[in-house]
Amino acid sequence: MVVLMKIGTLPRSAMIILEKLVCEGPLTPSGLHEKSNIPLRTISHALKELRKHDLCKRQDNLADMRQPLYYADRQKIEQLKIDLNRWRTERRVYFRIL
Repeated sequence: MVVLMKIGTLPRSAMIILEKLVCEGPLTPSGLHEKSNIPLRTISHALKELRKHDLCKRQDNLADMRQPLYYADRQKIEQLKIDLNRWRTERRVYFRIL
C-alpha cells in the first residue's frame, strides 16, 4: 500500500518522465522535452518531485555542464516494485507514437 500512496502523490507528468528515464536511459531536461513534448517547466517540476521521492538521480554531464543528466534509480524502483504498465492502465495514460 505504501507504493500505491507514493505513486498516487506523483503528478502524471512525473510518471511519464520516469518511464522515459527507465526506457531510454539518462537524459537531459531538453532531451526529455524532445522525446515527450512536455514543456521544460513541467519537466523541471517532475524531476524535482522524482528526486524528492528518490526515484531518479542527477548526474553531471561532462559533455555539457549546463545540462545535467537524469536517470531512473532502478534499485529504488525495484525495491518499491513500481509497475509502470499497471499504473498507465489504471490512470489511462496513453502515449502518442510519432
